[in-house]
Amino acid sequence: MRTVIVNIGELAGVVPEGVLRKTGAGMGETGILHDAWISFSDGIIEDFAPMSTPHPSGETVDAEGGLVIPAFCDSHTHLVYAGSRDGEFLDKLSGLSYEEIAARGGGILNSSDILHRCSEDDLFAASLPRVREIMDKGTGAVEIKSGYGLNPQDELKMLRVIRRIREAVPITVKSTFLGAHAVGRGYSHEEYVRTVVEMMPRAAELADYVDVFCDKGFFTVEDTAAILEAGARCGLRPKIHANELDVSGGVQVGVHYGALSVDHLERTTEAEIEALRDSGTMPTMLPGSSFFLGIPYANAKGFIRAGLGVALASDYNPGSSPSGDMRFVMALGCIKMRLTPIEALCAVTLNSAYAMGVSDSMGSITRGKRASLILSDPGWTLTKLPYLYQTPFIRSVWH
Repeated sequence: MRTVIVNIGELAGVVPEGVLRKTGAGMGETGILHDAWISFSDGIIEDFAPMSTPHPSGETVDAEGGLVIPAFCDSHTHLVYAGSRDGEFLDKLSGLSYEEIAARGGGILNSSDILHRCSEDDLFAASLPRVREIMDKGTGAVEIKSGYGLNPQDELKMLRVIRRIREAVPITVKSTFLGAHAVGRGYSHEEYVRTVVEMMPRAAELADYVDVFCDKGFFTVEDTAAILEAGARCGLRPKIHANELDVSGGVQVGVHYGALSVDHLERTTEAEIEALRDSGTMPTMLPGSSFFLGIPYANAKGFIRAGLGVALASDYNPGSSPSGDMRFVMALGCIKMRLTPIEALCAVTLNSAYAMGVSDSMGSITRGKRASLILSDPGWTLTKLPYLYQTPFIRSVWH
């Protein structure tokens, strides 16, 4: 059945067919139609145009001057987890850094301990409401990482839960094997890298991508190369955690191995920009983590001025970014990273879709793409989304 949304005040995120990502100045050129309509049938966008152009018949939704944008695409989350780390929140308020909490056995290892005691069914039951929460807030595609298992049994348990989530919801779900999130308890560093490599064939049966936390105190460039090579043998393309805590070399090793994205990037230099230039790798920045941890925000404007594209994602996780609200991520992109609303929209839709390999079907208002859409209440504009960043705005979401 065809649906036609009419009297749209702003139809934002219009992108020509065949454009899979935006870079440089092109990030500020996301198309906007005023006083428009859009039609979709069987979940696919058919057409859109100004209201002065006749629209097809179908079930009609009157937008009453509201805003229509593509659903958000969140290309970096850890939302499959058990328990809570609110105790560490108190540690942060007492002045302990991310690294200090980790050195005391907290952080990722704390989540690993809790998850180890949790059954697969209970882990699924705990995680599915988080997915439904982000769906209600307008996310139409999400990448979910393992990485709180840190041993073969529990990493595979996480990947099975992600597969069950994919089967349970109508949004796009991508799965990433992040066995190399931290060194699991009971392993030496070298033993654990070997274990991750040995896990790869079984993980590849469940995951779309492989990821490594290549940063100070976690995994080296050499560790990362060994793990990415093992992933490549099993058909897994890389996505990399890099440069959150230090200038780690993670960007360069990620680009060398054809990473789809390199994520975090709170601490970068001109060398990282040069490594990314002319590559197919999407720099993905996580302002929610900067906000929660009080660390620097990534240099989004510098990357764009250098001709690169950027994506923004939530990093939804229990320790450093306990929120999957992509509208807030968009607002941080504007308020803290000085992106324009158009640049920020591109970063949380088309470019984030690219960063999880789905921009051929998601992330923009494009004929033939999925009708994954957000309709606002009357009177909203693209500029108001980051400006009135806490005011409820969603009237309807189509997944």
